[in-house]
Amino acid sequence: MHQPTSNSPFVTAMLMALLTGATAAQGDAIPEGFTRQDQLRGSITPERAWWDVKHYDLALAIYPATKSIAGHNTITFEALAKATRMQIDLQPPLKLTKAMLGEEELPFEREGKVYWLTLPAPIEPGTEAAITVHYEGRPRQSTRPPWSGGFSWRKDSKGQHFIATTCQGIGASIWWPNKDHGADEPDRGIDMHFTVPDGLVAVANGRLQSRKEAEQEGRTTFHWRVTNPINNYSVNVNIGNYVPMRSKYDGEGGKLDVEYWVLEHQREQAKKQFVEVPRTLAAFEHWFGKYPFYEDSYKLVVVPYLGMEHQSSVTYGNGFQNGYLGRDLSNTGVGMKFDFIVVHESAHEWWGNNISMRDAADMWIHESFANYAENLFVEYHFTAKEAQDYVIGCRALVQNDIPIIGVYGVNKSGSGDMYYKGGNMLHTMRHMLDDDTKWRAMLRGVNAEFWHQTVTTADFEAYVCKVCDFDFTKVFDQYLRTTDIPVLVVEPSEQGQHVTLRFEKVVEGFTVPVVVRINGKEQRVTVSDAPTKLALKSKLESFELDRNFYMTVDQR
Repeated sequence: MHQPTSNSPFVTAMLMALLTGATAAQGDAIPEGFTRQDQLRGSITPERAWWDVKHYDLALAIYPATKSIAGHNTITFEALAKATRMQIDLQPPLKLTKAMLGEEELPFEREGKVYWLTLPAPIEPGTEAAITVHYEGRPRQSTRPPWSGGFSWRKDSKGQHFIATTCQGIGASIWWPNKDHGADEPDRGIDMHFTVPDGLVAVANGRLQSRKEAEQEGRTTFHWRVTNPINNYSVNVNIGNYVPMRSKYDGEGGKLDVEYWVLEHQREQAKKQFVEVPRTLAAFEHWFGKYPFYEDSYKLVVVPYLGMEHQSSVTYGNGFQNGYLGRDLSNTGVGMKFDFIVVHESAHEWWGNNISMRDAADMWIHESFANYAENLFVEYHFTAKEAQDYVIGCRALVQNDIPIIGVYGVNKSGSGDMYYKGGNMLHTMRHMLDDDTKWRAMLRGVNAEFWHQTVTTADFEAYVCKVCDFDFTKVFDQYLRTTDIPVLVVEPSEQGQHVTLRFEKVVEGFTVPVVVRINGKEQRVTVSDAPTKLALKSKLESFELDRNFYMTVDQR
């Protein structure tokens, strides 16, 4: 969410929901295969809908020796309607110990991963208030970061503490209390105060405000501040024997502060490998527009796992090497021309952090575009052919198991195909449009149109179709909502005077232009599920669909 006013997307959406009753009330039908806890986590419940988050102020002490944490979060919010029951999310085994509204302690009760707070009286709509929730415990440990959420209590190669948080999917409430739903980002950002043992450094999102001795002897508090809206799962803290390396990037928004936070013994490796960062920023500002968080800087932070797209604090664990842990995902050789984690995770600053999904079912907006950005990076710095080789080579990784769009209202994203299939869908759309100027204008325009906002697939589809002046509706339906890849059926006539083209395994109304080569001659033709007859000057000897279209050919 962007504007801290009643014109913001969350406020508008929630006021409409409150007026129409379009929130997930207790007793609403829960999709088959899901639970009430899934619904509480993934929907705009009435206890979430009446208040709009303005700012978080998180203070947390971290105790590596016992793998435990204790702290509090002050949540500043604006009331949108009169209510006294508030939903705060915090997942076991962590527990809330106290909730305060000003000087008044609030009663609360727990239901699984949710706490219900009761206010003494409704807050007048349009006014701001703040609650402070205190909590403690031993948070869940991540068994496979970043794919599983929680704390990673590791040691570096020198035997020093090396700690990190991850929470995409499972939710930020796995380690701090908040309104854990993508639709509501804090308009005025977040302040974070992390207290750690002396000798360790805590690195988080945004800019470091201060570093000072804590009240508890032998401990240091690091204060970080994010001034822009931020999605909850992008908030992170990393703790280790960090040292900073600082530089400037001369970008579209002026001088961007760039920092690399690495372990002390990694300086030389980082100095060589992280030249990838300015190259990445240059490519993505070209394609997508201004880096979205100049106010909060850009950081790359070394962590004990592969990496994640934490806003203004991109985390990195790719071993200071190109490829994906030294592998080329496309099997073409092109993937070894760049550092996958730097490129992919930095792309999320535009796709996922600037433009954020409102519901987890629309996670494809984050991941399809971040995947697609990899081949745009290659095109910008190398050649269009190599970029095509890369994205097309990744088709071998597509599973076509379930649709890319997930289930709404229960915190359920869709198939992992949102990466490679989603990237190839976008690549195919570009070649359907056949207008690179218009395509780039769309990529930059969507980041400007939805600057620092949350969106739905419907929002996104409407904007792309409008700006491109091309109806991609059925293309989105085909690739996002089914598991079928279009089959282009080719049937030559017995006399050889013509050839008929049509699609099979497509949604009704799927009509798109494709580029084909018939007997070596290239032509652009619009095809649907109804036969399209093309005249031939001679008998059909060869037929080829341009490789940039993610479809299969059945020549009969």
